Amino acid sequence: MEAVQTYRWTREAFEKLAEVGLIEPDARLELIDGEILQKMSPQSARHFAAVLKVEEALRALFGPSYVVRVQGPLALDPYSEPEPDVAVVEGTIDDYVEAHPSTAVLVVEVADASLAFDRTRKAALYARAGIPEYWIVNLLDGVLEVHRQPEGDTYRERLVLAPHEQMAPLARPGASLEVARLFPESRA
Repeated sequence: MEAVQTYRWTREAFEKLAEVGLIEPDARLELIDGEILQKMSPQSARHFAAVLKVEEALRALFGPSYVVRVQGPLALDPYSEPEPDVAVVEGTIDDYVEAHPSTAVLVVEVADASLAFDRTRKAALYARAGIPEYWIVNLLDGVLEVHRQPEGDTYRERLVLAPHEQMAPLARPGASLEVARLFPESRA
């Protein structure tokens, strides 16, 4: 009996599926290491509020020399096109009219139900792609997990910061923000 093999999708084939309408526009799919994955669960209001808080804080911190992309594709390698919650890339919006960026100076995932996946598969993917800094806004524990110094499929440095602490991204070492600015406040 022959072993069953899975098909490893390329970014080109994945994009073609969407182009010809075989993927619904709101399907919330991403290509990770050749696998087409559906994002784990619908976004909660708290998750999306955190994404917007991260976007707002990073736009203020990075300024006009960078583009802060929200849930947009990164063309990391021939088999991976993740859509991180927030990615900061160098340049202007017009630099990415013809193709998605292939790297970022900072990638941020907001994690609740996806925490284990973001710590493992996503971290390994971003490290392999040489993303210098990867943040996880951990909504479950109320902390910011900072991953730096990619090496192979891991990061050599991991920091865990509480909301009252300050953080300066590697790409903007002279600027810092209070970690609490990345978390939504509950009005209940």
